[in-house]
Amino acid sequence: MKISLTQKYNVPGPRYTSYPTVPYWNESDFTEQKWIESFQKAFSESNTQNGISLYIHLPFCESMCTFCGCNKRITKNHTVEETYIKALLKEWSLYCKLFTEKPLIKEIHLGGGTPTFFSINNLEHLINGIFSFANKADHYEFSFEGHPNNTTYEQLKKLYELGFRRVSFGVQDYAEKVQKAIHRIQPFHNVAKVSFWAKEIGYTSISHDLIFGLPFQNVENIIDTVEKTNSLKPDRLAFYSYAHVPWIKGNGQRGFNDENLPKDAEKRQLYEIGKHLLSENGYHEIGMDHFALKTDSLYKASQSNQLHRNFMGYSASKTQLMIGLGVSSISDSWYSFAQNTKNLEDYYQLLEWDKLPVVKGHVLTDEDLTIRKHILNLTCEFETSWNNKTGYFKELPAVLFDLKEMERDHLMVIEEHKIKITEAGKPFVRNICMAFDLHLKRKSPETNLFSMTI
Repeated sequence: MKISLTQKYNVPGPRYTSYPTVPYWNESDFTEQKWIESFQKAFSESNTQNGISLYIHLPFCESMCTFCGCNKRITKNHTVEETYIKALLKEWSLYCKLFTEKPLIKEIHLGGGTPTFFSINNLEHLINGIFSFANKADHYEFSFEGHPNNTTYEQLKKLYELGFRRVSFGVQDYAEKVQKAIHRIQPFHNVAKVSFWAKEIGYTSISHDLIFGLPFQNVENIIDTVEKTNSLKPDRLAFYSYAHVPWIKGNGQRGFNDENLPKDAEKRQLYEIGKHLLSENGYHEIGMDHFALKTDSLYKASQSNQLHRNFMGYSASKTQLMIGLGVSSISDSWYSFAQNTKNLEDYYQLLEWDKLPVVKGHVLTDEDLTIRKHILNLTCEFETSWNNKTGYFKELPAVLFDLKEMERDHLMVIEEHKIKITEAGKPFVRNICMAFDLHLKRKSPETNLFSMTI
C-alpha cells in the first residue's frame, strides 16, 4: 500500500529556533566567562551599527492552558509582579555593567507566560527601567504577546506610548469543545475587541496565533477559525502545528488523551485547508508556519531576503546580539547561546548574589556556524547555497545524498551549488533541515525530545 508524504515524513524533529538545538548543546565546554566574552565580542561588533535585541520572559499566568509547553508559573497573586520586575532590572543592570558603551536597543519582545498579566504601572516601570541604561536604535521594533481575555485598552495604549507597535494575540481555535480541552476559553468577541482596540490606537502590525492539530479539532473548526480570523484581518499570522510533548515535566499537556488528537493525514488536511483559505484572503507564506499580508514588514523582509529567525520567532531585521532576560530566557550572541535557570526561586537567588542567572549554554564551533547559516537560509528563504569557500562542509555530499529521496518526492530541487524548496516542500522544511543537522545525525535521541515535524 502506498503511503502518503505526511505518513512518510511525520517523524519527531526540532523546530529550529536555534542550531544546535538545545538538547545538543555542549554544556561541559561552556562557562559563564565564555558567555561574557562572547556577548562582549558581539556587542562591540554590532551595537553602534545595528543595536541589540532583548527578549524578556514574563512567566506568570492566572490559569494553565493544556496546549502550552512554555515555562510559566500559575498564580492569581499579582503581588509577584513587583518582585519579578525588580529582578529583571537587576539582571539588565548586570549586563549593562559589562557592556563597553550604552546599548542601542533595536528590538524588544515581551513573551511568556502572559505579559498582560502585569499591570500598566509595572510594565511602564519595566520599560523605563530598561531605558535608564540604554537608548533606542533607529527604526526600532517593540512587540509583546497579549492574552485576549485580559489585555486592556489601557495596557495597549500605555505600551504604544512606550514605543510598542506590534502585538500578537493567542487565538489557537474558536471551537468551544477545543477551547475546553486546552483550558483556554476565549470567545471571538474578546479577540475582536482587543484587535480593534489595537488598530484604533495605531499598532502597525497585529498578529494572531492559530494552532492546528489540537484535541477534538476538525475541518469545520479550522474553516470557522480561519474565516473569523480573516474577518479581523490581522497583518500577520502564525499557523503552528500543535507540539504534543506531554513527557516534559510541568507543561500541562494532560488535559486530554492521545486518541483525541487528529493524526497524520487528518492533521495535515487541517493545515492544507487553513493555508488555502489564508492564501485566498491575501496571506503569503513567508517562512515556516508564518503568513503575512503584503503590507506587513515580515512580507517585505521575505521579498528582500532580510528575514531572520531566532528564539523570538521571525523578525524583519537581524541583530547579532540578543539578550534574554528573565527565568528560562535564552540569549544569543551568534557565537554562543546561554540559558537562564528555569527555576524562579533560583533566578531570584542568583541575582541577589550579583550573578548572571545563566546556568547552561553552548559555544558554537566553525562547523556549527556553517550549518546554522544553512538552516536559517532554509527556514527564512526556502533555499540555501554553497561553493568551495563559503557554505561548504565535508559532510555536504552525504547530506545531499540523503536529500535525494525528498527530491524524488518533488519537495526540493538540488542544483550544482544550491538547493531550493518547492511549494510542495514548504510543509516539510523541518525534515529538510534535519538532513543538515549533524548533531542529530551523529547521535539520535534515545528518549522523547521533539514533537512531530508535521
